[in-house]
Amino acid sequence: MILTQELQVILFKPQSSIDLEGGKTLSEQMARVVPQAHQLWVIDLAEVNFMDSSGLVPLVKGLKAARQSGCRLVLCNVQAPVRLILELTQLDSVFEIFPTYEDIFTTVEDKSLVLAG
Repeated sequence: MILTQELQVILFKPQSSIDLEGGKTLSEQMARVVPQAHQLWVIDLAEVNFMDSSGLVPLVKGLKAARQSGCRLVLCNVQAPVRLILELTQLDSVFEIFPTYEDIFTTVEDKSLVLAG
């Protein structure tokens, strides 16, 4: 798990699987961040090629925590197996999903870090 923080962007880059163990690691990483209003939390899933139902828990908890703190959480680089899980659970309509990391900032600049609904 790689975690970097710069400006108002918090980047999470989980590796390989978000299952029970990988989900626990992601939850721990997100819990270490002190949320501040108007931060953008990005979960870059480029390196994640597997996610099961237990992996959804940290994503949903992270989204809830971000929104309660006035932050915005988005997903990017979602691989096909992970996208399938999000679509089957209809969470693809709950999360903001961007094709690439760069695409987030093209859109974010237009929204000035406004929180998604």
